[in-house]
Amino acid sequence: MRVEDFDYHLPEELIAKYPITPRHNAKLMVLNRKDQSIRHDMFWNLPLYLEEGDLLVFNNSKVLPARLYGKKPTGGKVEVLLTDFITREEWYALIGGKNIKEGLQIYVGEDLIVEVLEHIESGKFKVKLLSEDPLKALDKHGKIPIPPYLRRGEEPIDRVYYQTVFAQIEGSVAAPTASLHFSEELLKRLVEYGIKKAFITLHVSYGTFKPVKVDEVELHRVDPEYVMVPKETIKLIKETKEKGKRVVAVGTTVVRALETAGFEPFEGWTELYIYPGYSFKVVDAFITNFHLPRSSLLFLVCAFGGREFILRAYQEAIKERYRFYSYGDGMLIL
Repeated sequence: MRVEDFDYHLPEELIAKYPITPRHNAKLMVLNRKDQSIRHDMFWNLPLYLEEGDLLVFNNSKVLPARLYGKKPTGGKVEVLLTDFITREEWYALIGGKNIKEGLQIYVGEDLIVEVLEHIESGKFKVKLLSEDPLKALDKHGKIPIPPYLRRGEEPIDRVYYQTVFAQIEGSVAAPTASLHFSEELLKRLVEYGIKKAFITLHVSYGTFKPVKVDEVELHRVDPEYVMVPKETIKLIKETKEKGKRVVAVGTTVVRALETAGFEPFEGWTELYIYPGYSFKVVDAFITNFHLPRSSLLFLVCAFGGREFILRAYQEAIKERYRFYSYGDGMLIL
């Protein structure tokens, strides 16, 4: 398959630079794979398209302020972007600056030093956060690494809205964006409609923004990411399937986590790369945002919904002035 077959033109003004408030006021496009129909609605009305007993599965990973500014012992300024969770203390990182060598200690604050452990490739390194409480120190000194296509720095609104309302386990450097539409009020409404919920953890790496640099879809690779699918979630998935109800994945991260785990609890790393031709085992329906052209996220959505149908929906979204990307509107594929 050619990567160019997953291209489309997006007018710059349709890239959502800021979040909608309240969260559930985003638009919702509803795609039905059986009759190939497209409906337009608001995210607040999501429960109307689900059935009592359906199971929504969310990613409860929490975005960390992973962009750090520090100094070398010589006084030279250095920017460190934590890109991939390994442990609370150890990360892969992109480091800007000259003479970055193993053993270098970058001073960020009196309670946080970044030590370079190993050079991986070009500007990528393995680092250790030297701190009594690394996550607390990150929260104090770091900036939220909002997506590069927003073309702006972090603002106070991002600390609230580039985070899900149920974020719990620290480790992501990018938000699971399909979940950003869920307000406390909408979650309560879903309960009233008898819709169940469960959680997985997938720590989103900066690789989610990695451009596809090959011409053939099959030749691309995604970066490994930490995943945990607990036994409670697997139990709910099995019960949902047994009752003939649907497992609804909220976001591409949840799709990859559930399809990695199958029907058994799982903790480890996933490099599952889903593109058209993939046969889905667990996921019955799928909520997602509108993704960049020629991206691995768009390949995954096309694998689930069908390339022609999805690209037709994207053209309709452009015509209807939907908002695109991380802070954009949502799509439900049934």
